[in-house]
Amino acid sequence: MHKRQQKPDILHREVVAKSRLFQIEQVHLRFANQQERVYERMKGHNRGAVMVVPVLNDQLLLGSEYAAGTDNYELGFPKGLIDPGETALEAANRELQEEIGYGSRKLTHLKELSLAPGYFASKMQIFLAEELYESRLEGDEPEPIQLVSWELSRWQELLGEPDFSESRSVSALFLAMKQLTLN
Repeated sequence: MHKRQQKPDILHREVVAKSRLFQIEQVHLRFANQQERVYERMKGHNRGAVMVVPVLNDQLLLGSEYAAGTDNYELGFPKGLIDPGETALEAANRELQEEIGYGSRKLTHLKELSLAPGYFASKMQIFLAEELYESRLEGDEPEPIQLVSWELSRWQELLGEPDFSESRSVSALFLAMKQLTLN
């Protein structure tokens, strides 16, 4: 295990931009060696998020959903924000039902991931979902998410799909495969 470094002192914080979804904060820091820097970071809701790798009858279940950032339909695993008062486990099961029409009787927490921690504070909890059953909840997506089944034994071929490129989905796939080989 590596030695933890002393965190820098925050000398000043200021919100420099704000939108409906994000706020950009400028942070003036002083490091242990007395070097000072100003960083910008996106502040979100800090509720956290979940991503779920569903497995049903030796099939990975993915969704194809429009992503405004890439202006493309992206293939990935169900994901979403944790609602106020909701646990990560409850959010994972809810997102499964909203996005692909399945609930899970067996959710296994795999890892907490961060996305670009130099700029974002948000964390995502990754789960493996097994023992699925049909159950649909109304979600907030503007159009139905196309359900895509992928043979579990062909998981490495999924990495070659051009629309399966989101880093959290790729990471979640590796984490799920590691867990499944342990079972």
